[in-house]
Amino acid sequence: MLAEPRTTTLPVSPLLALATTVFLGCLTEVLPAGLLLGMSESLAVSPSVTGQLVTVYAITTALTAIPLTALTLGVPRKSLLLVLVVGFLLTNLVVAISSWYPLVLAARIGSGAVTGVMWSLVAGYAMRMAPPGKAGKALALAMAGTPVGFAVGVPAGTVLGELVGWRWAFAIMGLITVPLLVWVIVSVPPYPGEARATRTRPHTVLRVPGLRPVLLIVLAFSLGHNVFYTYLGPVLADVQRDGMLGVTLLVFGACTVAGLLMVGTVLDRRPRAVLGTCGAGTVVGIALLGIGGGDPATTLIAAGVWGVSFGGAPTAFQGVTAMVAGPTSDAAQSMTIATWNGAVAGGAFLGGVILDGGAAGLPWAAAGLVALSVLVVAVNRRLMGGGTAPSTGTARRTTVTPTARRSADAA
Repeated sequence: MLAEPRTTTLPVSPLLALATTVFLGCLTEVLPAGLLLGMSESLAVSPSVTGQLVTVYAITTALTAIPLTALTLGVPRKSLLLVLVVGFLLTNLVVAISSWYPLVLAARIGSGAVTGVMWSLVAGYAMRMAPPGKAGKALALAMAGTPVGFAVGVPAGTVLGELVGWRWAFAIMGLITVPLLVWVIVSVPPYPGEARATRTRPHTVLRVPGLRPVLLIVLAFSLGHNVFYTYLGPVLADVQRDGMLGVTLLVFGACTVAGLLMVGTVLDRRPRAVLGTCGAGTVVGIALLGIGGGDPATTLIAAGVWGVSFGGAPTAFQGVTAMVAGPTSDAAQSMTIATWNGAVAGGAFLGGVILDGGAAGLPWAAAGLVALSVLVVAVNRRLMGGGTAPSTGTARRTTVTPTARRSADAA
């Protein structure tokens, strides 16, 4: 049993250390997109082949999150976090110094595997550190690196590539981990791993009431978002010609941060309402972009609505997963992460197929998929008890008895 926090205030420093780890993972994932041409020339491959360094990363995260999280459940949490940060250090440095594409690809696969475990670990870690009733705020703070990383990742990569070259961009990413390691060692509290007697197998976790609807919500939302986001350029061709595409993306990125902060204030009290609002707002934003016809004002308003709605969604998904799964949170988180990243790759593929028939169909296909997630929230009225989240203290005190485990395995 873990001791309850003795303070009612959030442990800001360790949560920010987790947020920096998340930021590092996000930036590592998207960095090649901003360095595409320089990397292609140096590695002697086409830009499309270089682009696979992002695709393979996401696919690896999706495929490895569940098995690697299961394998590391017994590892002390702080030790595992330090290993993951070192993993980012090594893989980014390999990319920085290698001139052989297969080795760079292997390093990216390694980074993707590290990221899958990182996502599963950080969410549970943040909520364990939270005082009772503030799990949502703690999770939002720890996940602040997500919208910041994705919002600045491609622009930062492009600027660094132009200023110092793409290899130095990856080297800087690796070197960031050195002070982060010190920060984690000094600031982040240690927690034990899960005892072997209380670990749950993935198929058993999948039977936790409410988890499968959550995974379906994640799948539909992420598919729809990525169908549209991956091919935003062709959809907004008229705006791009007016030089406003960059402004649109900047508004979207800024509003994702605002959305994350808003979700953090209400997630503990109204988790089901948060899920529905994130989905509904995303549908509205995407639909407005579809009907805007390239009008700059409509485009910026739509990007703001979409950004606010999307910004809190990943945190809401992980928070609700933890609330539903209780003591099996880390294993359940790995399923949420696998579902999300699988949908990233699936959304990019599906969007490409739709794009062959014309960009006009993309927003409506995307909005329809995200609307499916809203429908799942609506029909699952008992999801999270209709909007009351258990306290983190309750989740920590919950145990799984051998009898209960045998019953679940036999179900």
